Amino acid sequence: MFEMAPLACRHLWGLTLAAGDGRRLQPFVKQLRGEPLPKQFVNFTGRRSMLEHTFQRAEKLINKERLITIVSRHHLLHAEVRRQLGSRPTATIIVQPGNKETLPGILLPLMFVHRRCSEAIVAIFPSDHFILEEDRFMAHVQLAFRAVTDDTSRLIMLAIAPRHPETEYGYIVPIPGAAAGTLARFGVQPVSAFVEKPRPELARRLVGGGGLWNTMTMVFKLKTFLDLVRSVQPRIYCDFMRIFQAIETAAEHQAIANLYERLEPLNFSKDLIEKIAHRHPERISVLPVSNVYWSDWGSPGRIQQTLDFLTSRRRRAWHTKQASGISCGDALAAII
Repeated sequence: MFEMAPLACRHLWGLTLAAGDGRRLQPFVKQLRGEPLPKQFVNFTGRRSMLEHTFQRAEKLINKERLITIVSRHHLLHAEVRRQLGSRPTATIIVQPGNKETLPGILLPLMFVHRRCSEAIVAIFPSDHFILEEDRFMAHVQLAFRAVTDDTSRLIMLAIAPRHPETEYGYIVPIPGAAAGTLARFGVQPVSAFVEKPRPELARRLVGGGGLWNTMTMVFKLKTFLDLVRSVQPRIYCDFMRIFQAIETAAEHQAIANLYERLEPLNFSKDLIEKIAHRHPERISVLPVSNVYWSDWGSPGRIQQTLDFLTSRRRRAWHTKQASGISCGDALAAII
């Protein structure tokens, strides 16, 4: 368990993103389970679902009372979803009327965080990613939290050193040889560009040129984030601030329903982050994460690729144990 100063810890909140439908994986999940359960609620390995892994990982740093989870209303039709959410503190579950893509899925729960703690520093965690070295990854999240505490003007995004040229991921390109001002001591770097799903040739150039896989895990001061939303998406900002004003009043549920009824889908990366990077490039920085096996489980192929890697790792560990007589322990089994 990570130890943090109690005063700082009170301001650290987490947001678990679990409102997606995972349509590309639905045929695979239906074959596996017999029902089209959204992928984040599925346990592809071991005893825990991807969402439950995310909870366990985030709670190494964040109190569960301050770990907010966003889901869509139709998810609650599944008994398995209700079971997994049933043990969470009631106030930490935010239900949106429908899936309007990633930007509303982040802004809605942030309104509730803003209402409860106006000075919050927020860490965002997608719930459909596999991370093997969880302690090492969360140590980087903690480092990003310290960096944002030091300079609240920055959004800090965590990115992984790529294993190969992947065409289905987003890339963050740091500025070569540059350091992010006073945050250099944290390993934080300024960003040159964001590239989404590059063609194979470009993916190879990105990997060769120091490009990093975007994990979509990020840390920011909530007030700073909302100021940037207001700057690049003023209409959306006003829409969600009306929800903020209605929270904890009799108008809360109707205000959310009214907005979602007319709201067009908006992508967090394309419709917000790329606009911020274009207009305010000095406000977004990247923290490279090395020696962590990370995978976005968005396709059956990537799940199989990870399972093959884990099988190979187990075999190597077993052979090491047999050759040396030293126990390798059960750490890997506990992770998956």
